[in-house]
Amino acid sequence: FFGFSTKQLHCMSRSSRSLAMNPLLIPEAYIIGAQPLCSQLVGLSQGQKKLCQLYQDHMQYIGEGAKTGIRECQYQFRHRRWNCSTVDNSSDPCHWRALSSLWLNAAGVVNAVSRACREGELSSCGCSRAARPKDLPRDWLWGGCGDNLNYGYRFSKEFVDAREREKSYPKSSYENARLLMNLHNNEAGRRTVSDLAHVSCKCHGVSGSCSLKTCWLQLADFRKVGDALKEKYDSAAAMKLNTRGKLVQMHSKFNAPTSHDLVYIESSPDYCLKNQSTGSLGTVGRLCNKTSEGMDGCELMCCGRGYDQYKAQIVERCHCKFHWCCYVKCKRCTKIVDQFVCK
Repeated sequence: FFGFSTKQLHCMSRSSRSLAMNPLLIPEAYIIGAQPLCSQLVGLSQGQKKLCQLYQDHMQYIGEGAKTGIRECQYQFRHRRWNCSTVDNSSDPCHWRALSSLWLNAAGVVNAVSRACREGELSSCGCSRAARPKDLPRDWLWGGCGDNLNYGYRFSKEFVDAREREKSYPKSSYENARLLMNLHNNEAGRRTVSDLAHVSCKCHGVSGSCSLKTCWLQLADFRKVGDALKEKYDSAAAMKLNTRGKLVQMHSKFNAPTSHDLVYIESSPDYCLKNQSTGSLGTVGRLCNKTSEGMDGCELMCCGRGYDQYKAQIVERCHCKFHWCCYVKCKRCTKIVDQFVCK
């Protein structure tokens, strides 16, 4: 599954809710002494510990990036048998090594750190210093306070990849193949954020005439990043190790993946039933769509086991009216609907 397990995601979620990752509690850690902040993060590699100690104000945003990645994972896989949920195994300790093996998380860290720079939250960076785009009209100003993509990209690469780069495995081993896969996919996540960044402008002039524009670099909404990575996920390339310990494409008839594409070295399990070893909750009790022929349909979601039907009461907005000026007021209505649940 591209180098991350459901257990690792669960651990990452718990870590991001801990004291060290709580945006409301981190400033207090600085007041009473910053060293405990890094010591409380279980599983940091030596390189990550050093970065934590040097850039303690960054850790809040690394945590926010992790949570953004988890939320986006849950959205993108909401109609799949595995929906970014996991078996809660208390015997499996939660470590931050999960951060180095999730491409959505690598992208989330770029996103969070880049914006923290722009907002003046970090002492070592500020607004973007990206070069003026060559195709920007000459009379438009370049230099608004943009997202610092360059800094966010470099810091994410340094921190998230640190654990993998500190490992050493025999070149022909499965562990080395997994390490190379993780590094490749982390980079693909970061590059997707970079590829989707765009120029944003603000008009100036008398009475909004837009006779002058100020422009800056702005990151795309993270939902667009998630959508793009989901497409890459669905078209990921199968890889294997060659005799020199390098990842190569398993099927040479296809175009070789670039650094912007996702890769994998083994197929995912079917996630139909609860499985402690894979961290799968299975699909028993999952809602399904009776009329869909896709993965959210009852036939595929329930793995052929069948489904039960029941009535459910839902509350939704209704009778919405626009009021001048300028808001919409709605009532809340309840209705009974049919729902279908996997056996």
